[in-house]
Amino acid sequence: MLRTILVVLLLLIAAAVGFVYSAGKGSLGEHEGPGEPKAVRRSAETVRVSEARVSEAAAGIGVPRPKQVLFGDLHVHSTFSFDAFMISLPIAGGEGSHPPADACDFARFCSQLDFWSINDHAEGITPRHWSETVDAIRQCNDVAGDPADPDTVAFLGWEWTQVGRTPDDHYGHKNVVLAGTADDEITARPIASGGQALAARQQGPRVLGRGLLAVLSDERVRDFVTYLAERDDWPLCDADTPSPELPTDCLELAETPADLYRKLDEWDRESIVIPHGTTWGFYTPPGSTWDKQLATNDPDRQRLLEVYSGHGDSEVYRDWRAVQIDDDGNATCPEPTPNYLPSCWQAGEIIRSRCEAEGTGAAECDERAALARAHAAAARVAGHLVVPGAEAEEWLDSGQCVDCAEPAFNYRPGGSAQYLLALRDFESDGARDFRMGFMASSDNHFARPGTGYKEVHRRGFTESRGGRAGGASGPMARFIAPDPVEPTSTPVEIDINDGSRAGFQLLELERQASFFLTGGLVATHAEGRDRRAIFHALERREVYGTSGPRMLLWFDLLNPPGSRGTTRPMGSEVEMAANPIFQVRAVGSFEQLPGCPDESADALGPEELERICKGECYHPSDERRRISRIEVVRVRPQERPGEPVEPLIDDPWRTFSCEPDPAGCTVLFEDPDYAADHRDTVYYVRAFEESKPAVNAGNLRCERDEAGHCIGVDLCGGDPTDDCLGEHEPRAWSSPIWVDQPQG
Repeated sequence: MLRTILVVLLLLIAAAVGFVYSAGKGSLGEHEGPGEPKAVRRSAETVRVSEARVSEAAAGIGVPRPKQVLFGDLHVHSTFSFDAFMISLPIAGGEGSHPPADACDFARFCSQLDFWSINDHAEGITPRHWSETVDAIRQCNDVAGDPADPDTVAFLGWEWTQVGRTPDDHYGHKNVVLAGTADDEITARPIASGGQALAARQQGPRVLGRGLLAVLSDERVRDFVTYLAERDDWPLCDADTPSPELPTDCLELAETPADLYRKLDEWDRESIVIPHGTTWGFYTPPGSTWDKQLATNDPDRQRLLEVYSGHGDSEVYRDWRAVQIDDDGNATCPEPTPNYLPSCWQAGEIIRSRCEAEGTGAAECDERAALARAHAAAARVAGHLVVPGAEAEEWLDSGQCVDCAEPAFNYRPGGSAQYLLALRDFESDGARDFRMGFMASSDNHFARPGTGYKEVHRRGFTESRGGRAGGASGPMARFIAPDPVEPTSTPVEIDINDGSRAGFQLLELERQASFFLTGGLVATHAEGRDRRAIFHALERREVYGTSGPRMLLWFDLLNPPGSRGTTRPMGSEVEMAANPIFQVRAVGSFEQLPGCPDESADALGPEELERICKGECYHPSDERRRISRIEVVRVRPQERPGEPVEPLIDDPWRTFSCEPDPAGCTVLFEDPDYAADHRDTVYYVRAFEESKPAVNAGNLRCERDEAGHCIGVDLCGGDPTDDCLGEHEPRAWSSPIWVDQPQG
């Protein structure tokens, strides 16, 4: 009898294990499908009105023969991306599924963009999801009407998502955007980065753990488990086989940007590669810079740089660093400067404060503070973990660029756009310098391209969640953030390579939530509104970025050699000996009306209007906002190895105040130093609108003492009804104009 009971018990256990294992392989969930976009386009009348308003503004400010100014977002994720799927879960405070079809409907009816691209993370796009993405983009374009005059153009692309542990092996994130969508214009699969793609497979619980999560959780979590199972069952491609010869059902890896460019060359598909997140310190190792990428840069593909997104500004350079790294790669903690408090230094101050509160002697507390600084510098992006049980508020404004406007979190100035413009390669046979146009986009993870038209809905229009685990609870919170620990007055040493923590557990989620913005837009000066015209404008860098509003901006060189009255637009390169003369014209964006236009409401219906647009759309009034000023930035690239970068950047070099005129602002200026100094020089401009409230514009919202030191912060928390508004000046950044001395 006992034997029978044991056999039955073993069979029940085996059956239970088998059931959990099957659940972990995705049997209880549904595949995350692509959805289906609405089979209706915006009316031709709506498109014509938008075009007419741009033409009228251009004529009013004296732009001769204006091209079409078209607005888009080239950085959009759906829940085909791992991180987007994860934050969509109800236990993570998410909204549920937002597949590629939602992005199409949002771009068409909510943000009313002229173009956009899908950029899901390549390491999570299985062959099935890639096929569905291609179909979804084609469906979106099929609805757009005449290809020569579409209401919106949807581009196909992906994100190459690379993260290194050290500055030497970190290259960052890059969006790949393909010019066409026909079979002979696309790749058979997206190309992922090596380390990040492989690490993603290790971040989720293994099969039995996933199965238990599926059994104990709701329907959406079960779908997530199915998503993870599909991803894990996806084999790696052979690394030695040329990309076009690989089978379609494998995960292809490119370890470095050079590998990515080579694989794109093997396909011979027209595409551009757009770096982004280059100053984002939440994953970028301290000390990372552009230098190592210059020798292997592909100037034909890497034509644009994202200087602004929902993660903040990546434009400006500063000469401070989060850590100091010696020739052997060892990191030490620098002392604070008037405008920068290193997080590693603040780690020591937190430990010192706790030590002193216990009544320990000053000498011992000094030693512990020094040890905390050393541990935090060595731990790099995980430096905050060396202080057990530290509250986010205790870090004050450490790690942040306090004199920057809406900077990226834990700013890394060696990845900034200005540093890139000043940098030159004097040692290799590769590219001499970087020449990328400036653009902006959203990096939205809810399939909502172009959310910056209104400063509303912090949850959904930005990535801001709030709370220690980003708004997640239960097992998902333990997956995202490390388990809480009791505060101690002794620092702990953190090894970020020991594999004991998942990638998200190394990050500062709570402070980071105060830096997420609604995101920016890219604007093109295009010969037409069709796909080819837009892509050609991107290729020739005749583009600019905005912080979200649809500001109009023209920046031209008036006296290029041999011009005979023909000017050269932003993005141009010229050789000339005479002093350059420039003209800037800027017109403000339209004030927004509440709600959505009738056309959007009719096309989507009330439920979809609320689910996709959250009840707020791009809805321009007839009133334009005023341009308050125009700033000119001048950068003179290095002329010798090791030449210090900071003195080469004049920011701002010139500032022009504008009359409060709704017709806009025009500025004319000359560089009187160019011919005499005999230096190649780069120029770009920023246009500013009058101040207005914006989501998270105050970042940490520091309270400062009389000396300007941050003595307390007011973090943007987990209350979904609080948009954490702060005053900011909407901006537009032109692409640079490169003016070189004549060769020889």
